[in-house]
Amino acid sequence: MRSRWILGLALAGFVGGVSAQVDLVALERQVTEAERAFARSMAERKFDDFARHVSEQAVFYGSAQVHRGKAAVLAAWKGFYDGDKAPFSWAPDRVDALADGTLAHSSGLVRDPEGKAFARFNSVWRQEPGGTWRVVFDKGSPLTEAERR
Repeated sequence: MRSRWILGLALAGFVGGVSAQVDLVALERQVTEAERAFARSMAERKFDDFARHVSEQAVFYGSAQVHRGKAAVLAAWKGFYDGDKAPFSWAPDRVDALADGTLAHSSGLVRDPEGKAFARFNSVWRQEPGGTWRVVFDKGSPLTEAERR
């Protein structure tokens, strides 16, 4: 009897672990799609779409200063949406989420209009009420030596 109970607990733990892994994959897929839509806003020159992905409490690190709050972020980024051609593009190549679905991190290369990588972005996403993922932290950094090759 006791061995059945232990086996039952072990199986429950295994099934729970598989379930959590499936949920994690789904969460990371959601964030990947949110990041791609965020990037598409730049490519398609749709500033309102960009704004929808930014949290009210966002902190974006610019080259000269930190932009705190959605209004400051939008003011800082508005100029990137002027003109017909995007000044840069980005795409995620790594997304990791917390198993509880509260936060996720995305990272990927930033490219100039000719497609040459010049930086790496790092963004922290938060799942907000209603299940919408929004960026709360964003920071770019120069490429590492390995990424330049």
